[in-house]
Amino acid sequence: MNSALEHTRRQFLGSMTSGLTGVALSRLLAAEAAAPHGRPHFAPRARQVLQIFCPGAASHVDLWEHKPMLEKYHGTPMPGGEKEVSFQGKNGNLMKSPWPFVESGRSGKRISSMLPNMARHVDDIAFIHSMTSQTNTHGPGCIAMNTCFTREGYPSAGSWVSYALGSLNENLPTYIAIQDIRGEPPNGKANWSNGFLPAQYQAVAMAAQQQLRNLATPASIRPETERATRDFLRRINGEHAAARPENTELSARMAAYEMAARMQLTAPEVSDIRGEPGHVHKLYGTDDPNRLKAAYARNCLLARRFLEQGVRYVSLYCASRASAVDGLLNWDAHKTLKADYERHCPVFDQPTAALLTDLKQRGMLQDVLVVWCTEFGRMPTHQEGTSGRDHNPDAFTTWMMGAGVKGGVSHGATDDFGRRSAVDVATVYDFYATVLHLLGLDHERLTYYFNGLQQRLTNVHGHVIQPILA
Repeated sequence: MNSALEHTRRQFLGSMTSGLTGVALSRLLAAEAAAPHGRPHFAPRARQVLQIFCPGAASHVDLWEHKPMLEKYHGTPMPGGEKEVSFQGKNGNLMKSPWPFVESGRSGKRISSMLPNMARHVDDIAFIHSMTSQTNTHGPGCIAMNTCFTREGYPSAGSWVSYALGSLNENLPTYIAIQDIRGEPPNGKANWSNGFLPAQYQAVAMAAQQQLRNLATPASIRPETERATRDFLRRINGEHAAARPENTELSARMAAYEMAARMQLTAPEVSDIRGEPGHVHKLYGTDDPNRLKAAYARNCLLARRFLEQGVRYVSLYCASRASAVDGLLNWDAHKTLKADYERHCPVFDQPTAALLTDLKQRGMLQDVLVVWCTEFGRMPTHQEGTSGRDHNPDAFTTWMMGAGVKGGVSHGATDDFGRRSAVDVATVYDFYATVLHLLGLDHERLTYYFNGLQQRLTNVHGHVIQPILA
């Protein structure tokens, strides 16, 4: 054999061996980097998070917080607010909810009669009735409720959790955002962005109505050819990335391709809900004649399947961005609140309650923290000239349920009419300080150096809401 050829062959084999060793090492380092804080700061009560988000500013005084004074003084001016101007202009008189509030559960918690299925869970829920927002505009409001900042460019809570705790299943994304069939929420993907964190911590957007494409290997490609191609690509990608360590987008793209390869085996099975028993589909309402309800129900079932397989953080959206007609695609009921909510509540109620029931029956609420969010509340008055309500950033409700949460409690309260948070006023910083606490993370210690500062999800604010903890 030609000595020069043999020499070249030996060089090739040697470089391939060292290259594969480097790839193995880089995989180990990448896995370590995926959870840079290693372990939680202290013993966690929860390991996963399910965030249910209703964009459009779902009304606290029509869904979750009963206000008898609204009923008593319906049709009269709000004391001290006769000349108040809110987001879209002047407001009219006080307006009671179109539907009665009914006592529910052993705790006797009153919630809207429009949510009969959710009413069965009130004894497991901790309501936070004194939330406040930094803005009265939907896009910044949604971003703030996901990132604690009203401007784009900051990491979402799911990205922070992914960065802090890493994956529970390396064959599936750590963070998944399930958008509604009606479209993305206000400001779209900024709600699940990685911000200034490395790009690998952004959510993967998936939904029952968006089947994963191009997962199957073409029949013309032999398995050994596919394996050899992947090995070769892994080697040259590793060398390319090693020469450009500052380019996190590049590393994230490589990780995404490797994830896609692993998902070829895992994701189709997890995302295929057709194999679920008939009684489960009936529980959720996946075949309901209401097309929007059935689509959201399928997404709820998909969320359970992802959580069951160890996805760390799942964001599930019910409704989408605003449209030319207020309240048509989300909970933004400026003009016709009764008609809007009689369209939205049935979509939300049964599938969400079924998801909570399913998680509880499977024992998953020992590990899963469920949080419900919207971006802000609505006025206790009607918007002048309409039968709807304007934006109210000074008062709204969120709630938590599951791992580490004390059920059947209501924390904080608004004033008599629901105009402003008045008792134990809470912020989004407090909300996520509590979420991180339940995950075993100190919100003041979870930081990332960027732009000259040790950045935090909770900025320089936030206190854990201790009364709702079990």
